[in-house]
Amino acid sequence: MTHPQTADDKPLDPEQARIIARVKRLMALSGFATLLGIAVVLGVVGYRVFHSGESAAPAERTVLLPKGGRIVQTAVAGDRIVVTVETAAGALEIRTFDAQTLRPAGRLRFATEP
Repeated sequence: MTHPQTADDKPLDPEQARIIARVKRLMALSGFATLLGIAVVLGVVGYRVFHSGESAAPAERTVLLPKGGRIVQTAVAGDRIVVTVETAAGALEIRTFDAQTLRPAGRLRFATEP
C-alpha cells in the first residue's frame, strides 16, 4: 500500500497518513449527515404539501331529519356548525357538525319532564 504524496512528491510519514485518513472519514460522515438532513426536510415539506389538499376538498353530506322534523335555527360556533331541529312531537334537538368535514360532532336532545 502506498501512502499519499504531498504536492512536492515527498512521502508522508505514517502519522500524517493516519491524520489525513481520519479527516477524510470525518468529512464523509459530515457530508452524509448533511444529505440526510436535507432529505428529512424535503420529506416533511412534501408530506405537508400532499396532505394539506385533503382538507381543502369541498365536503358534502346528507343528514336525515326525524320524520316530521324541521330545522329551527343554524349557527356557527368556532369550528362547529350548530343546527337546532324541532321534531314532530315538539321536542328540540341540537346537532353539531365539524365545519371542515361536515361530520357529526354531537347531538343534544331536550325533553320535558313527565
